[in-house]
Amino acid sequence: MALVSRPSISGAARQFGITFQNSAGERYWSVFGADTAATNFTYDVKVYIASPSTDIANLEFDMNQVMASGQTVIFGVQCDGYSSTWDYTINAGTPDYPIDQWIHTTAPCNPQQWTTNTWHHLVINYSRDGAGNVTYKNVALDGVLQQINETVPSAFALGWAQVLLTNFQIDGMGGYGSATVYLDQLTITRW
Repeated sequence: MALVSRPSISGAARQFGITFQNSAGERYWSVFGADTAATNFTYDVKVYIASPSTDIANLEFDMNQVMASGQTVIFGVQCDGYSSTWDYTINAGTPDYPIDQWIHTTAPCNPQQWTTNTWHHLVINYSRDGAGNVTYKNVALDGVLQQINETVPSAFALGWAQVLLTNFQIDGMGGYGSATVYLDQLTITRW
């Protein structure tokens, strides 16, 4: 991972590079606050996939928030190259005994089909209630809005301190390979 001036929009894009075996992936994260009161979020980022993209299985764009109750809400969204859909996370268990699962939407997405060597604009909107139920509202890629409109439990008793953080993950496709992705102008708006 490195800051680079090219390609970039702002003059300082973040470069993420992976080399993998057995479809492995790499997760990157950054803490950006400790707000327990915000319940609405807009995740807005520019994404650039370097050619070739054939080794990318999934691109994951997450945010985590520890609520005043101490439970961590996971807002997980990924472009899934296996199902060719946008996916979101759900806690199919309980906060104390979580079962983290990905749920496929009907909204199409496959990172291997994104145009390479160009910037894409991704905007994700979601909210939560006081119990940690997340409503995944919609995803827009390059101005094409796709509705999700699903509310699911997503609270986890992880024992974390109060925090807001974002994760970005690249998952590899196949036995081995490599991929390079750049992010620029990442903004998470909360209210």
